[in-house]
Amino acid sequence: MRAVANLLDRLSGGLNRVALLGAALAVALMLFAAGWQVIARYLLNQPPIWTEELARFSMVWGGLLGATCAFRFRSDPTLFPEALKATGTRGFAATLVRAFGVLCFILPILWFSFLGPGADPARGYLARLAGRQTETMDLPMVVFGIAIPLAFSLILLHVLADIARAIAELKDTR
Repeated sequence: MRAVANLLDRLSGGLNRVALLGAALAVALMLFAAGWQVIARYLLNQPPIWTEELARFSMVWGGLLGATCAFRFRSDPTLFPEALKATGTRGFAATLVRAFGVLCFILPILWFSFLGPGADPARGYLARLAGRQTETMDLPMVVFGIAIPLAFSLILLHVLADIARAIAELKDTR
């Protein structure tokens, strides 16, 4: 079990580094777009129409990728921060309770991202976005909407890595 836990932890950590870089780039892009909007509006008197939309979508990407990193670093808001430090049986139980709460939230989001009513993939969130275009940048909305299932899939991987680590630690103490 320790090998599986280590593999999941390395995968989770590697993808977390990619997500952290993506979040930083998205925030930088958001700042650039918003900054250019201000300069173009107040100094050049010619505001481009695409900057507001780019800033908004960059904020979504940055926020969601940042949330996955916060979860991995255990920096997300929690009701019982002491439970995150518990070890042994209490630590295992705390990990399972945390995982249960997170899974109750993210699994329906992932389900409806890919499947719509009646488990119809054509009516899922991403399928509906695929047929829509952004207003000013003329890009498929799915380019921006994919951030939601991607972020929650990363959190799912982090949860699985936490559970595997907790199981391995519990077996090591016995």
